[in-house]
Amino acid sequence: MYGLMITKQEYQEIEYLLRREMEEITLDLGDNRIDPSIKNAMEKRYEVLFHLFRRFASGEECLHYMPKRKKQN
Repeated sequence: MYGLMITKQEYQEIEYLLRREMEEITLDLGDNRIDPSIKNAMEKRYEVLFHLFRRFASGEECLHYMPKRKKQN
């Protein structure tokens, strides 16, 4: 486990960057031109970013960015 001491401004910047990256991935996942294997890698990256985001954001904000569950066939 690692510890991190950051200022409030740094905290806000990290939170902003995480939000922006997750929104970009969400938009790209909706693009039908992207190969499914690439989308799979993007979904894994989104999960990592979301777990990091949970450490910074409130529960209500986390609900907005919660990853969608995959449909089972």
